[in-house]
Amino acid sequence: MARNKYPEETVNKIVEVSMKLFLEKGYENTSMQDIVDGLGGLSKGAIYHHFKSKDDILIAVMDKIYSGHDDEWVALQKMDDGLTGLEKMKAVFEASLYNERQNEVFAMAPNFIKNPKMLALQIQSIYEESAPHFLQPIIEQGVADGTIETKYPKELAEVFLLLVNIWLTPVAHTNGNQDLEGRIGYFREILD
Repeated sequence: MARNKYPEETVNKIVEVSMKLFLEKGYENTSMQDIVDGLGGLSKGAIYHHFKSKDDILIAVMDKIYSGHDDEWVALQKMDDGLTGLEKMKAVFEASLYNERQNEVFAMAPNFIKNPKMLALQIQSIYEESAPHFLQPIIEQGVADGTIETKYPKELAEVFLLLVNIWLTPVAHTNGNQDLEGRIGYFREILD
């Protein structure tokens, strides 16, 4: 068997084709065979050489969609020094609610209820990355400037991100948009 001289190109091609299919058909309606067919000549074995499962492909797709997202968080953290911690926190959540990438993610992502592995990865990411590195410093600024009152900035960061990234996402619920609108309304009350 010939070795692939350009494995990065192969991985990128798998991710690109998969992303297109996930957006068109959704994650759950895209089979590995659909991905193979979209790659034109690459075998299923070649895909499994680079990715253990369709879930792993989805993770790579999400990584591609969110590449640069950390830069956006850092920019939000370092917003105009005239803003209080609370104002920055509100801006972060407003930006999250109206982020264009979210629409792409929702269109392709599996339902968290039917895919506990993806739910677990999302929760792990909140605890290990988003809360301590991005939101907690903003909350700590709010505590220092008196606009946020809590003895638990770490826990508040985790709870808010769990609400936004799980409770508010359509991929975590089987109910319609009416429930989502109510959740968003209630979340705005919490922010106020």
